[in-house]
Amino acid sequence: METELSIEPQSLKKLSFKSLKRSLDLFSPTHGQIPPPDAESSKIRISHKLNSDYVRVKTMSSEHATNAAKSQVQQEPTPSNALALPGPQQSNDTQMGGPPKDLVIGSTGQPRGSADAGGQGRSSAIIPSNVSSERNMSTSAIMERIPSRWPRPVWRAPWKNYRVISGHLGWVRSVAIDPSNTWFCTGSADRTIKIWDLASGRLKLTLTGHIDQVRGLAVSNKHTYMFSAGDDKLVKCWDLEQNKVIRSYHGHLSGVYCLALHPTIDILLTGGRDSVCRVWDIRSKAQIRTLPGHDNTVCSVFTRPTDPQVITGSHDSTIKLWDLRTGKTMSTLTHHKKSVRAMAPHPTEDCFVSASAENIKKFRLPRGEFMHNMLSQQKTIINAAAVNEEGVLATAGDNGSLWFWDWNSGHNFQQAQTIVQPGSLESEAGIYSIMYDLTGSRLITCEADKTIKMWKEDETATPETHPLHFKPPRDMRRF
Repeated sequence: METELSIEPQSLKKLSFKSLKRSLDLFSPTHGQIPPPDAESSKIRISHKLNSDYVRVKTMSSEHATNAAKSQVQQEPTPSNALALPGPQQSNDTQMGGPPKDLVIGSTGQPRGSADAGGQGRSSAIIPSNVSSERNMSTSAIMERIPSRWPRPVWRAPWKNYRVISGHLGWVRSVAIDPSNTWFCTGSADRTIKIWDLASGRLKLTLTGHIDQVRGLAVSNKHTYMFSAGDDKLVKCWDLEQNKVIRSYHGHLSGVYCLALHPTIDILLTGGRDSVCRVWDIRSKAQIRTLPGHDNTVCSVFTRPTDPQVITGSHDSTIKLWDLRTGKTMSTLTHHKKSVRAMAPHPTEDCFVSASAENIKKFRLPRGEFMHNMLSQQKTIINAAAVNEEGVLATAGDNGSLWFWDWNSGHNFQQAQTIVQPGSLESEAGIYSIMYDLTGSRLITCEADKTIKMWKEDETATPETHPLHFKPPRDMRRF
């Protein structure tokens, strides 16, 4: 009786290792080796060269070749339709004043000079020496240069700092401008709100009431109201005729980081660390709607009169476009890789920019299509962004950098750096909030050295003193 052979049970891991070993034994001898050239492909490549527009094919006997060489020596060469790019075999003859020679590819496929062509009577292809072969020059030199379709930026004057305002005792975190363009207000980490004259920069009023730093401010264009939000979870409505708080909006579970007023409806939108954007009725103090969906802090929000009426940016690196009537997300933009701390809508166009630590991107509304990236990287945490009607985009970084961009082309035409006030540390050169006035000719920045700085265009600058250095991008990134 034959004994049955015992088969050892093998695990899946062991079988996988065996398969990997067989694959390694099969492919390792040829790993890293260049495959041998294919003779057929080289013949096809040569035939394509002979059929190109730059090759003139004709039959030349030895008598015609010698007569052509003699006539070229005696007479001045006539202009040709061939490309006149200098080749390596042409340099010596050009320096001696002689005519450039053409390369001839015979039936054997070997290049030789036109004057050396013997009386063989064979058909040959005459190729100008400037487009001779791959060994002489690359094909990029004879490629047609396509003009860039990227819009060229217009020249813009650089911006300069013309005023520094001191008065706060802590970081200045937020700013808002009066609709009459006569005063502006700032909120600070010293828990106060100060109102300043826009023309002179003098302090007009100080409001107290928050118990933590003031992160967001907005001034109504229909009522005498100002709204503020802070890390104390409070959203307050101030009556500027009485200079006191008349309403408080309770509902946030943590600090409130951003705030925006709807341009046509009496509603207020706030976003904070509880990852929710809340919609409030200004008059009744009621919370109309809650817009959940973000996974992290909602740190930027702005509103529009048409759909999508609410756009929010978050630390979860996403941007959400909201339908205000249903309270649902219309679309989610996932183009960014870092926190979207700043967004800025264009005053007249249906598009906006979003700023993150890795890039600044422009989107088209209402669908949220990605348009393009800005052509440079600020390489810092961008806390704020603003754009005026003339198309000057300003972005402010955590390291004190203030960059100015051309809106249409994305060209960065100025890189300014804020200077801390005397007595402050160099690490306090951070900008937390920026805003243009209603004319777009003055820019207000709120900074970590407890100052407010005002910027305007340099009237003495000209295109000669500050030339435009623009280089269009090689490719248009679509993500």
